[in-house]
Amino acid sequence: MAKAPRRHRTQAERRAETRTALLDATIECLVSHGYAGTTTVRIAELANVSRGAQTLYFRTRAELVGAAVAHLADQRVAAVREVFTQGPVSVAEALDALWAEHQGVMFHAALELWVASRTDHELRDDLHRLERKVGATIARVAVDALGDIARRPGFAEDLVFALATIRGLALLRISNGGSERTVDHLWEETRARLVRVLS
Repeated sequence: MAKAPRRHRTQAERRAETRTALLDATIECLVSHGYAGTTTVRIAELANVSRGAQTLYFRTRAELVGAAVAHLADQRVAAVREVFTQGPVSVAEALDALWAEHQGVMFHAALELWVASRTDHELRDDLHRLERKVGATIARVAVDALGDIARRPGFAEDLVFALATIRGLALLRISNGGSERTVDHLWEETRARLVRVLS
């Protein structure tokens, strides 16, 4: 049986792939080298893109990091939406999805950006705007997943409180060097309290 002819990628598809590779490389660089060590040269190398080609997409590090902030926000929302849109979920399952979103590469990259934004006003403005967008999107998805619980007055404010609590607990693993077992135990206790707040 003859093989179907291989479809060639369009120029728009190739450009989109290169742009995504640069943004993914920026996030990887933030995690591996920190904000100060995230340079356009390192990003281009990680993305396997020439420095000249990189400047066709993003002229400066500020442009790259700004776009990476939005890219990271999209990834964070997608990770939560994937769980929430599988059907009705319990409050505990929704909290576990939010907790999972505060682990691993995406959280570490976001953390680098939050710390750097303390002294970088432009970055701080971008982060504040996108954090509001992420929170609002998660709240909308939660309404569909949780039903009437998420429609009660005050739920959105309680969700903000839950997210702040989750973020603080996730920081303990880094700031206090807490073991996985200790942090997981703390999460179980915290989740039980947050279930009562959100229910």
